[in-house]
Amino acid sequence: MGVVDLPLLVVLTPRVLLIANPASRRGGQLERAALRAFRVAGASCDVARTERSGHAAEIARSRGRDYDVVFTLGGDGTAMEVAGALAWSGIPIGVLAGGTGNLLGRALGIPRAVGRAIPALLQGSIRQIDLGVVLGHRFAVAAGVGIDSAMVQETPRWMKRRLGVLAYTIMATKAALRAVVRGKYFQVRVEADGEVIERRAAAVMFANFGAILEDRISFGPDIAVDDGVLDCCIFSPSDLNDAMRIMWRVTRRDFRPDRSILYKKGTRFRVTTDPVLTLQADGELLGPTPADITVEPLAAHLLVPRR
Repeated sequence: MGVVDLPLLVVLTPRVLLIANPASRRGGQLERAALRAFRVAGASCDVARTERSGHAAEIARSRGRDYDVVFTLGGDGTAMEVAGALAWSGIPIGVLAGGTGNLLGRALGIPRAVGRAIPALLQGSIRQIDLGVVLGHRFAVAAGVGIDSAMVQETPRWMKRRLGVLAYTIMATKAALRAVVRGKYFQVRVEADGEVIERRAAAVMFANFGAILEDRISFGPDIAVDDGVLDCCIFSPSDLNDAMRIMWRVTRRDFRPDRSILYKKGTRFRVTTDPVLTLQADGELLGPTPADITVEPLAAHLLVPRR
């Protein structure tokens, strides 16, 4: 299942590069807490602070291979920049919560408090996971169009600062209800390894992880992060009853056949929408459809707590 023994256990004083986003929620406070935790754990830690979008990837590419392990402290954007830059390198990456959603860290079961997360990860295991690629951007959790993209686009900064991940939940619910009540659907054409699927939809997701937010929301059945495929999930409610049933099922892991849900596994997809929509990946808005989505099997090495 892509889990291997942690090589850091044989390193007496692991050399750690901490790539921190000072603009993230409570950035300075969390950085100080992280440095204390590394000292207590006996790790030697250097800090590199990001200054702009894309800087975390630059730091990881230029300095990451000089360390035993690279940690990120920020949101999902920071974590995925580093994971993308170190793909195929074999360098272990530890994800510390410093942003709003922290979808990747939550999906990996990493404690949100950095003082607990750091020893858990340094004493943990390495999990090799697949990465998706869309519009030149690597993602770990999921990419999509429709409701999830509207949620990312419309959640205001003040709400994220005050409410954290609850802000995304509120905006996702709002986007879903608007799509159904106002008929905000779109036509989607998905080519999945040569098979063509055409439907009216409210949301289309290309999932690598099967669940998010501590398994509160599940995308579909048998979704694995290390199986070399992505799972296309198309949600097509025709009325409010359909929408409520979908919401109930994804929160209850009920994956029985449903006329409003379609699942398709694949290694290469092309998604086209009418009208043109903006794609998001792991909470980052990327660009317009159409787009190709592919998978890189076992490309990233991520630290996870031992079970």
